[in-house]
Amino acid sequence: MKQKHWYDYLWIASLLYLILGFFNILFAWLGLICFLVPLGISIIGGNKSYCNRYCGRGQLFQLLGGKLKLSRNKPIPPFLRSKWFRYGFLAFFMTMFLNMIFSTYLVFAGAKTLKEVVTLLWTFKVPWHFAGTALDVPHWVQQFSFGFYSVMLTSTILGTITMLLFRPRSWCVYCPMGTMTQMICKARHHDSQTK
Repeated sequence: MKQKHWYDYLWIASLLYLILGFFNILFAWLGLICFLVPLGISIIGGNKSYCNRYCGRGQLFQLLGGKLKLSRNKPIPPFLRSKWFRYGFLAFFMTMFLNMIFSTYLVFAGAKTLKEVVTLLWTFKVPWHFAGTALDVPHWVQQFSFGFYSVMLTSTILGTITMLLFRPRSWCVYCPMGTMTQMICKARHHDSQTK
């Protein structure tokens, strides 16, 4: 039997993140760890060890789909693996992320009022409104929290759908962070070969 390491339990952090954000939206800021650490590892180390070893979301999908057998365990469709889909999804994801940053800036600049709303798939409003009510922090901090939690919740739901339909870690095939870290690793590898 494979020996367990501390990082084999990072799925608990992913689950806690989603639960805590439901009750207090400021926990959404912790999600930045899932953005900065993979990029840092790929830039400094030139590898995808975050995706392969430390990604709590991937572990959570493996647990739900593999151990709990919630996945149909069907082969991942070729279009999900294709470059056009992965890079297209990354472009779409980054557009939504930059839109969220811009909305945060508008609230910071006083050109827009705080919207205490979590959206799924960047469209559908989640019917809970207590996660950010009466927080004693600047409105732009809250605005970022609502936007970022929406991004994290949406990507988790997309990953859950593909986990149910296909193999447990199908999300990892088209995850925007995985695509970005792969691009960084390829660029680093290319640079080292040209020197």
